[in-house]
Amino acid sequence: MFKRFVVFATLSWLAGGPAFAAQELDAQELNLGAGLIEQHRCAECHARRVGGDGSAIYRPGLRITSAGALRGMVEQCNTELNLGMFPEEVSAVARVLNQRHYGLD
Repeated sequence: MFKRFVVFATLSWLAGGPAFAAQELDAQELNLGAGLIEQHRCAECHARRVGGDGSAIYRPGLRITSAGALRGMVEQCNTELNLGMFPEEVSAVARVLNQRHYGLD
């Protein structure tokens, strides 16, 4: 998957410059992360753990205080649940969660 990102970024850069490539790569990473969140049914698991719709698990400022800690928590879920996500996929999920719930650096 990562190789596709690199190829896409290179082709995009050649077509429209570095800013265009970075913007397209960001959108692609966010789409990947959102798709993985749906595919692995994260909200359902979180709802079982905390009740309601599961969003109460996202409590910025308590346990998760940095982007690195957020990525670490996603990696913990990946490992515990044997989801088989690659490192770049874990990062994509963390970026989506940061955008939607945390707003960390």
